[in-house]
Amino acid sequence: MITIDIKKWRLPAYMDSMLNSYSDVFFIRGKASGILLFIVGLINYNTALSGLFSIIVAYAFAYFIGFNKEYLKSGFYTYNPLLSGLAIGYLFEINILTLSIIAMASILSFLLTVFLANIFYHYLGLQVLSIPFVIISSLVYLASARLSNLYVKGLYTSTIYNDFVFLPGFVNAFFKSMGSIVFMPNVITGVLISGLILFKSRLVLMLAILGFLLGCGINSLFNGSWEQSLNNMNNFNYILIAIAIGCVFNIPSPKSLILAAIGVALSTLLINAVNVFWAQYGIPVFTLPFTLITLSFVYVLGVVGYPLRPTVFRSSPEETLDHYLTAKDRFANTFITLSLPFSGVWSVWQGFNGQWTHQGFWRYAYDFVITDEANNTYKNKGTRLEDYYAFGQPVLSPVRGRVIKVVTHLMDNPIGAVDTINNWGNLIIIHDERGYFVEISHFAKESIIVFEGQWVEPGAHLGSCGNSGYSPQPHIHLQVQATAFMGSETLPFTFVHYRKEDQYHAHGLPDESALVSSVLPTAFHEQLTTFILDETLTYSVYKDGEKIDEVTFVVRMAPDSTFYFSRGDAKLYFGKYAGTFFIYHLEGNDPYLKCIYLALPSVPLTYQRKLCWSDNISNMTFLGYFNGGLSAFLNAFSPSKISTKAHYKFVSETQIEGCVYNDFFKIKNTTKIELDAYLKFKSVKVDNIELKRQSNY
Repeated sequence: MITIDIKKWRLPAYMDSMLNSYSDVFFIRGKASGILLFIVGLINYNTALSGLFSIIVAYAFAYFIGFNKEYLKSGFYTYNPLLSGLAIGYLFEINILTLSIIAMASILSFLLTVFLANIFYHYLGLQVLSIPFVIISSLVYLASARLSNLYVKGLYTSTIYNDFVFLPGFVNAFFKSMGSIVFMPNVITGVLISGLILFKSRLVLMLAILGFLLGCGINSLFNGSWEQSLNNMNNFNYILIAIAIGCVFNIPSPKSLILAAIGVALSTLLINAVNVFWAQYGIPVFTLPFTLITLSFVYVLGVVGYPLRPTVFRSSPEETLDHYLTAKDRFANTFITLSLPFSGVWSVWQGFNGQWTHQGFWRYAYDFVITDEANNTYKNKGTRLEDYYAFGQPVLSPVRGRVIKVVTHLMDNPIGAVDTINNWGNLIIIHDERGYFVEISHFAKESIIVFEGQWVEPGAHLGSCGNSGYSPQPHIHLQVQATAFMGSETLPFTFVHYRKEDQYHAHGLPDESALVSSVLPTAFHEQLTTFILDETLTYSVYKDGEKIDEVTFVVRMAPDSTFYFSRGDAKLYFGKYAGTFFIYHLEGNDPYLKCIYLALPSVPLTYQRKLCWSDNISNMTFLGYFNGGLSAFLNAFSPSKISTKAHYKFVSETQIEGCVYNDFFKIKNTTKIELDAYLKFKSVKVDNIELKRQSNY
C-alpha cells in the first residue's frame, strides 16, 4: 500500500503561501489543511480558481517588488487577496475581464494589508485580520455598478445544491454558514469544511456551532422569526467571532468562552445595523462585524492586561493551549530576574507584602537572615551584633551592572535600636544593564568594597551584612526600583537558579521562612549544553540492548536566533535562560528527538549533591495525537486538569535520572541521561529505548 506523508513535502515558498492562506481562513495551520480546503472549494470551481489566481497575482507582485519571501510564506500577506478573489469569483464568472478585476483587487488587497498591518501592529498591537478584504471587496462591488460590460460578460448563476432533507433546518443553516466563509453557501461545502475542522480542532468546531446557535437565537428574539434568523447569510460572522475570541486570540478557557458569547451577542446589533446601511449600495456585510468586534475585544483585553492572551500561536487552539499550560510555570513571568545576594543557606525573613516594612510603594522587596536548626537567627543571648549569624557575612551582587550609589559610613545599630532617619542604612544601588535599579541595604559600616562607577558581575563580592538603617537585626534587604533615588517605588521581580532544600528552582519567589541557597552556573555544565551551528550528533539506537537504528541530528538556527536539533522536518528547540538549560518544545513527530525532550527538558547548569528538580511536559508531545488532543479539549474547560509532570535528580555529576508521568491517562516513562565533556549528551534512555552517541574524534 502506498502512503503519502504530506508533512514531508518540500513545497516552494509560493505553495506554502497559498496553502497557509487557505488554512488561515479558519484559524488553523498546516499544509494538509490548506490542500483539503482548496479541494473542497473546487465544488464551485469558478470561486476556487478566482481565489487561487488572486493569491498567485499577489505573490508575483510581492516577489517583483522584492518583498521578503519568508514573510510571504506564512500566508499572512496573501490571506486578504485570497478572500478578495473568492468574493469576486462568487459573483462573476472567470474570463479576461474578470481576471483583470481580480488581479487589480489582489494587488490592492496586498498593498493595503502591508500598509495597515504595520500601522496596526506598531501603534495598536493588533493584527489586521480581514480589514483589507472588506475595504477592497466593497470597493469592487461599488465599482462594478458602473462597469456594465462586466455584468454582461461576467455575471453567472452559481450551481444550486439542495439542502440535506434528512437534517434539521438549523443544521443545514449552520453548514451553509460555514460554506459562506469561503463564498460557497451550500450544505455540501459546509459539511466537508466542518469535517476537516473536526479532524484538526475540536475546539474550533465546537465554538463555531455554539457561536452560530447563540447569534441566531439572539437575533430571532429581535426579529421574532427563528427561520428568518437561520437563513441570514451574514451568520458566518457569529462563527468567526466565537472562534476568534473564544480560542484563537485568547487562551481557551471558561472565561474566554464567556467573552466569546458576549462578542457574539454584541455582533447581532452590529450586523443588522451594517446590513441596513450597506444594502443601500448593494454591498454584502462581508466580515466587517467580525473584524470590528474581534479587534475591539483584543485591544481592550490588551489594555487591561488580560492574562489569558497567547504570546505564541500554534497550528491549532489545542496546541496553543497545550503550549501555554506547559510553558506558563517554566519561565519567569517578569523580565526582572535576580540571583540570590549571598552564598550558603539563608532564610527568607520577609517577602513581598511582608508583615512589617514591605508595604505600599515598597512592597516588592525581600529580607534574608541566617538561622540555626532551632530557627534562631543568633547564638548565645543575641544581645550583641556578633551573636547574629548573618552579621559580617559576604553580600554578593545579584545582577550584572554598574554601581551608581554607595553609602558606607553609617553606624551599625546596637540590638534593640533602629535608625529612623537613614532608613536604608549603608547601601549600594546598581544600574542593571537591562534598564532597572537594584538596591541592597543594611551593610555593615565601612564594609563595602566596590565604588561608584564600578562594573560588577553576578556573584561579585560587594561588602558585608550589617545592621545599619531601619534594621532591628542584621539582615540583607533587596529591592528593585524604577529610578536611581534611594527609597523610590519598587518593582516586582523574581529570583533565578536557587535551591530550596533539595529542590532546584529555575525561577520563583520563596516563601517566608524558606531555607534557600544560590546555585550559580559552572563552566563545566555550560560547556555540556553548548552546541555549535551545523554540529552533527550521530546516535546508535538500541531497544532492549539490541541495535535497531542509527540517527543523526543537526544543530540549526531559527530566524529568531533560537537553536534547534533538526531531523527531517522535526525540530527540537533549546536554549539557556538564567542559569538553566531548557528544551523549549518539539515540533514534528520524531520519536528520537522526543526521547531527548523527555530525558532532559531542563537541567541546572551546575551540579550539587542530591539536587532534584521538576518540570512540565507537553501533553501533546507525551500523550500523542488522540490523547493529547483530548487533554487539550478538556483543559479548555478546566485548565491544568490534565497535566504531564516530570521529576529529575543528579545521580552523579554526569548522570541524571528521572520519570515522566500523566496521572489521568496512567502513563509513565523512566529516563536516564549520561553527560560527557566531549560527547555532551552521551547516552539518552527512555524506558527500553537508548540512544548512544558515536564519537567524532
